[in-house]
Amino acid sequence: MEPLVMIGKAGLTAAVIAAAKAEFADRELFKVRFIGFKDEKRELSAEFASSCGAQLVRITGNVAVFYRQNPDPKKRVIVLPE
Repeated sequence: MEPLVMIGKAGLTAAVIAAAKAEFADRELFKVRFIGFKDEKRELSAEFASSCGAQLVRITGNVAVFYRQNPDPKKRVIVLPE
C-alpha cells in the first residue's frame, strides 16, 4: 500500500485534511507520508486523526497509517473484533 496523502513543507493544511476525508470515503485504511515536519510527526498524526475522525494505527519511519470505519456496513472491508 502506497501513501496516498503527503504532508510537506506547508504542514497539516485544510487541503490535506480534505484530501484525507475524500480518501476515507473510498477506503478505511491508508498511509500518510511526512515529507516535511518529520520531527513533529507524532503530534501532527494525533491532530490529523482527530481532524478526520480516524485512529492512528502506527507510525513506521516517516509514514503513518490511519483507520476509519466506513459508516456503511456493506462497504466495510476491515472487520474488528468486538
